[in-house]
Amino acid sequence: MKRYYSAILLILGCTMILNAQTPLTWETMFSTHRISSPAISPDGNWVAYRVTTYETDENASSSNIHLVSTDGKMSKQLTFDAGSESSPQWSPDGKMLTFLSSRNGSSQIFGLSLSGGEAKQLTDIATGVSGYYWSPNGKKIAVITSVFPESDTPSASMEHSAKLKKENPSTGRLYDGLLYRHWNHWRDAKRSQVFVLTLKDGSVKRVSFPESDAPPVSLGSAKDVDWMPGSDQLAFVQNVEEVIATSTNNDVWLVGADGSKPTRISPSKGNDVKPMFSPDGKAIAFLSMKRAGFESDQKDLIVHDLRTGEYKNLTSTLDRYVNDAVWSPKSDKIYFTVPHHGRHRLFSVARKGGKPKLLLDNHYISNLRMSPDGRYLVMLHQTSSKPYEVYRLDIKTRRLTPLTNMNAEKLANVEMNPIEDYWFTGAKGDSVHLLLIKPPGFDANKRYPVINLIHGGPQGAWGDNFHYRWNSQLFSAPGYVVIMINFHGSRGYGQEFCDAVSRDWGGAPYEDIISGTRWAISNFNFIDENRIGAAGASYGGFMINWIEGHNPDKLFKALVCHAGLFEQISFYGATEELWFPTWEFGKPYWEDSSLFQKWNPANHIQNFDTPMLVIHGEKDFRVPYSQGLQLYTALQMKGVDSELLIYPDEDHFIRKPLNANFWWKNVHGWLAKYLKP
Repeated sequence: MKRYYSAILLILGCTMILNAQTPLTWETMFSTHRISSPAISPDGNWVAYRVTTYETDENASSSNIHLVSTDGKMSKQLTFDAGSESSPQWSPDGKMLTFLSSRNGSSQIFGLSLSGGEAKQLTDIATGVSGYYWSPNGKKIAVITSVFPESDTPSASMEHSAKLKKENPSTGRLYDGLLYRHWNHWRDAKRSQVFVLTLKDGSVKRVSFPESDAPPVSLGSAKDVDWMPGSDQLAFVQNVEEVIATSTNNDVWLVGADGSKPTRISPSKGNDVKPMFSPDGKAIAFLSMKRAGFESDQKDLIVHDLRTGEYKNLTSTLDRYVNDAVWSPKSDKIYFTVPHHGRHRLFSVARKGGKPKLLLDNHYISNLRMSPDGRYLVMLHQTSSKPYEVYRLDIKTRRLTPLTNMNAEKLANVEMNPIEDYWFTGAKGDSVHLLLIKPPGFDANKRYPVINLIHGGPQGAWGDNFHYRWNSQLFSAPGYVVIMINFHGSRGYGQEFCDAVSRDWGGAPYEDIISGTRWAISNFNFIDENRIGAAGASYGGFMINWIEGHNPDKLFKALVCHAGLFEQISFYGATEELWFPTWEFGKPYWEDSSLFQKWNPANHIQNFDTPMLVIHGEKDFRVPYSQGLQLYTALQMKGVDSELLIYPDEDHFIRKPLNANFWWKNVHGWLAKYLKP
């Protein structure tokens, strides 16, 4: 009996070891499968989707196409390329799944028959294909490719490019206007354009305006081209104003598939995107902002009746920013999502208007797809402890069912505590949302250091999502309480609240961060008020720099600034989307520099004394890396303990696996230096 008793104890012990919960590590986080781009088959039986995985040792990633049945019972991987397969779409007859691949050199459309066989290359566009959209009759494809404005075809553009290189072998770039660089690359004379490819004879016809990008490089949606059901017309998004760098005026245009002159159908001077024809072909919906020059205005759902010319705003009374939308098959209603208190709400609204109907609340969702029969929606769903998976929502019962669970095994033994929601009274007497995560192995009788994460945008928001670059669970994993405050300016709390950050960068948002941190200290006994740190990027990096010069009672002991704005005048002169600082500070600085100087961290260098880690990418053209250099120089000259981490091959974000690993090691190391006992 003693032998059997010992054997049972041994088995139980081994089971406990196997099931032991461990904190999230960078290696585990980066090894998870990243799901995107769901596409429902025309018969409603399958969902194709893209899965990206990272090989950290090789510092590379690969993306392939997978398939899951809409009842969740069957799944399989369809492509196995070592490169990048993307944009899965179904041919209208449902016989073929198509996708983009560079397996033969340039990016082209490939087709894979579900009856078997190898994928076949369907296009041979000389300049490559960056996006594509099937016509409903399956006879044409709208393709996105970059060409010179004076070239009528991709082939002619390639010939023109070769001629220019022969005439001028210099590496010098000569510009005579704005926008001359964007995000992470210097611009050349080529522009992204919409061409219609006729499959029967392989001919291509440009349908967009040649002088600017279509779809636009700034402020576009995930799908800015759509076909009318009859396949004789299509809609696309393009900004045709003279200076794109100072304009947010993307518009929706209607054009014949034969390339007839496009007609503008969006009247707003603000940002108009995501055209969506109704299945009956009688109307087109799109998302629209009213105010020119403002990237974060309320985005409303507009329906334009193509017969009467009437425009109807279906979400004017909702006071929320529409993220995504999709028509019902009967064309009688539209389903859409909005951000709400760190998560999303799903509504339906009648085509004729009326009060939107709430269908789903308190979930973090995206990529809405409607089933052909209208009975269910497919979407992506995530939480702070679970990356995106494919889900199905039964519209009648409102039952939400996972179709994939690709990361279950990888995360099975990882301990991650759920986000907790709290509210405190912040600036202007408003209620402000604070999200909190407790560390793994949390013990209420212990006292923990705190990391205050500050979001960018500034009109962004923290939410219950699995963020790969600023993962709240990974910040918490070494033993930190993490707080995230959705301060004035955050999206998902009404447009007035969102507007509050503009022209008040270091005002109400700063007050919210300070008062919210103090509120957490006073309300949670497990927080150690002597070990508080903060980290932020972009606008969040600006706020870190503002705190560096305004750290009341030495509240924060250590700071991390990633890609943060430091000196406002030089930032204006070097960033690329000039409508952003012009809106945020009212005017260009030479017309009125008062707000540029009022909210300029460089004017408060005399107060700098909090240890700071400064991080920047040399290819960051949004917040140029010279901002980080100026900041680090000031810290060093002031004798403040500081370090500079520069990436020559990264932009505003740190994406490459080995670079990301080094980022986390240094961020964790810096915070531990000052916050751990």
